[in-house]
Amino acid sequence: MENLGSILAEALRRGIKNWDISESWSAILVHCILFIGTLLFAWLVNELAKKIILQIIRGIILRTRIKWDDVILEHKVFTRLSHIAPALVIYILAPVTFSGLGDIHPESGEWGGVIGFIQCLSVVYIIVAILFVIDAFINALHTIYKDTELAARLYIRGYIQVLKIIINFVGIIFIISKIAEQSPWKMLASLGALTAVFLLVFKDTILGFVASIQLTTNNMVRVGDWIEMPQYGADGDVLDIALTTVKVQNWDKTITTIPTYALISNSFKNWRGMSESQGRRIKRAVNIDINSIRFCNQEMLDRFSRIRYIAQYVESKRSELAEYNKGKQIKKDDLLNGRQLTNIGTFRAYVIAYLQNHPMIHDSDMTFLVRQLASTEHGLPVEIYVFSKDKNWVNYEGIQSDIFDHILAILEEFDLKVFQDPTGSDFQMLHRQQHRGDSG
Repeated sequence: MENLGSILAEALRRGIKNWDISESWSAILVHCILFIGTLLFAWLVNELAKKIILQIIRGIILRTRIKWDDVILEHKVFTRLSHIAPALVIYILAPVTFSGLGDIHPESGEWGGVIGFIQCLSVVYIIVAILFVIDAFINALHTIYKDTELAARLYIRGYIQVLKIIINFVGIIFIISKIAEQSPWKMLASLGALTAVFLLVFKDTILGFVASIQLTTNNMVRVGDWIEMPQYGADGDVLDIALTTVKVQNWDKTITTIPTYALISNSFKNWRGMSESQGRRIKRAVNIDINSIRFCNQEMLDRFSRIRYIAQYVESKRSELAEYNKGKQIKKDDLLNGRQLTNIGTFRAYVIAYLQNHPMIHDSDMTFLVRQLASTEHGLPVEIYVFSKDKNWVNYEGIQSDIFDHILAILEEFDLKVFQDPTGSDFQMLHRQQHRGDSG
């Protein structure tokens, strides 16, 4: 190449020897012309690669039936690859452009340093361009992977980020070794002494990488899962699982960022089981005022027997209890020794029948309970533990509210009252009653 450069330089000198300029300026002009020619040729190669070769590749890819090559095209892998072409031209033609510059100052020798500097910059540029090509190609492979069935179970973005870090780290080592004119393998070996420093600098990255492996291997969390982590203020859907952070969009549309390793070191609730099941749990209790609980009299039983959901229940219980008491020779009005229906028991039977007939409640294949809990200073809790068929949050809340609207409104029909702490109006009513008594 240097011989070719000398030949071209000599030819240009002969072409401008009739110009009225000195020998030194003539040599500078010759090499300026060669340098500008090299840049123009590099630009021409760049345009050729982008506007002709890339268009041909694009046309071929768009005509194929397979999809993965379209993804590679969309991530501009070939566009970034074309950036290498002009750098290669400059690297190859640098000896042609600058050979023979020693003619300007013979005492300085050949300008090998200039050629080496330009070629070094070209190599650095080529390495950077290759890193961008690899990055785009990895992104394309990740996009292709996300369309597979395995992606729903195995989230690999953390591994992708680690791979990128390793590749970029190796690329930086090669760049430094080129600039320092040292072997990259020797530099990699010498970095062993800095292991402790790297462990300290990349502590979060290492912890996040280990955590992402555990999260993926144990299938603990996926993108789209609803998780709760109160210590970080997170309650919503997982948007992204990266190497060092997990993004959660809360229900108020705010974004909470959680360190990836925190999902391993701390506890969190994942609602995926509910999402993948056939229903969403309703678990809520109504506190009954214990003073309103009593045995059912004849008038109450006659009234209950007209309620469609429990008419058959009341009649069957009437017959069962009458037969039992008759067999034990217990009088009908003997509440202490005989068996009697209570308004709270009949109310529970009504709630069970009501929920079994509700079109949006699972009544057979999932847990279905209407039970009493231990009485407290706030009354007797009657808990409903059932599952809604509709798991959508808005619809679920509507179903739950409709059920308890009905239950709270129907309580009076069973001569029951809901317990609640006294309010200001209760004290005012008591005061007015006392005032009337004093006036009387």
